[in-house]
Amino acid sequence: MKNLTLALVAHDAKKDDMSHFVAMHEATLRPLTLFATGTTGGRIMERCPSLTVTRLKSGPLGGDQQIGAMIAEGKIDALFFFVDPLSPHPHDVDVKALMRLALVYNIPMALNVATAERLIASFED
Repeated sequence: MKNLTLALVAHDAKKDDMSHFVAMHEATLRPLTLFATGTTGGRIMERCPSLTVTRLKSGPLGGDQQIGAMIAEGKIDALFFFVDPLSPHPHDVDVKALMRLALVYNIPMALNVATAERLIASFED
C-alpha cells in the first residue's frame, strides 16, 4: 500500500476529540505522513509522542490555506477536519475554502469522528 498523507485539522472545541481519535488509532497512523494545523498538531504530539506530525501554521494564521494548497498540489490523500458546527469561526471563509478544495480534488474528507472511524478502517485493509 502506498504511504498515505493525511491532513488533521480541528476546531478549538474539537481538539480533544481529535487528539483522542489519533491516540486510539496511533498504530494505524504511525506509518502515514501526517500534517496538521499548528495547535491541533501540538495537541496530537503531546498525546502521541511516537507520531511524527509536521505542524503548519495555526488555522486562522494560514494553516487551513497551507493544507488547501497541498490538496491542490496533490500532496494530501485524505483530510480529517473535526468541525464544531455550534461555534462561530472568524476565519470561516478559510474553513469553507479548505472543504471546497477537498471536494474539488475528490479526496476523502471526514468532518466528524463517526466518518473518520469509517475512513480509517479502510486504511487498515
